[in-house]
Amino acid sequence: MNRTDALERVRQALSSVIPDADVADLAPQDEFREALEMDSLDFLNFVEVLSERAGVRTDDEDASRLSTLSTCADFLINRTQ
Repeated sequence: MNRTDALERVRQALSSVIPDADVADLAPQDEFREALEMDSLDFLNFVEVLSERAGVRTDDEDASRLSTLSTCADFLINRTQ
């Protein structure tokens, strides 16, 4: 998976959890939990959707690294190589 594909999967996962969010306006380093006003349940749903769509396993300790578009893309790229 390349970086462009990884970023698109993250944006799609965010959009599926928070349909009215404008994920196109998120910068790679924006903390999306704050920017999109995600609560804990939204975030857990996002992690689950992202894992499912990317076909990667996400452990509890991985969740803390999934806070920006950039860190999520890095995570996906590392897990799919």
